[in-house]
Amino acid sequence: MARRQGAVAFPLLAAVLLGACLPAPAAAGVLLSTLPKALAVTTSAKPGQVLHSGVDKLTVTWSLNTTEPAGADAAYKSVMVKLCYAPVSQKDRGWRKSNDDLKKDKACQFKVTEQAYAAGSRGSFEYTVARDIPTASYYVRAYALDASGTQVAYGQTGPATAFDVAGITGIHASIKVAAGVFSAFSVAALAFFFVIENRKKNK
Repeated sequence: MARRQGAVAFPLLAAVLLGACLPAPAAAGVLLSTLPKALAVTTSAKPGQVLHSGVDKLTVTWSLNTTEPAGADAAYKSVMVKLCYAPVSQKDRGWRKSNDDLKKDKACQFKVTEQAYAAGSRGSFEYTVARDIPTASYYVRAYALDASGTQVAYGQTGPATAFDVAGITGIHASIKVAAGVFSAFSVAALAFFFVIENRKKNK
């Protein structure tokens, strides 16, 4: 009888110890679908306009939607603005995919700014497109954050008004020119030696 009880107790103890050693499942993040779309967001970029990384500027503005009741933004302490890949630039690129769980979302990777929220007024920020922003189509999303930094509302320009960014390729224009000159010289030198060899053969 004692042996049977020991045989039963051992697997239970092993299961308890194994469970204690396993990492706890990751807590789910805030779901975008649960957030009120309470912010009105606009940008200076026109749909389809091309902005150049490291050169062009983008002005983003945000404010509480006029449809929201008074006091709806009482918990808003700051606003975080991000650049998000438009759906056309997410296609076949898993590392850019949007996700309802904001902890897993990969579409809005690039932080534009984080500003204190001023109730009753319109916020604005002029952003020079960062040099590390890759070539793609983008839209802008703004999150309202509470005192703990948690997203409690959002607004966005939307994919329908996406603009394009021409990223820096890493190849300077002078390098391209030099490569072109070198290629032309190589072709000319090859043709010259070909003519010389033919003359030698014909003698």
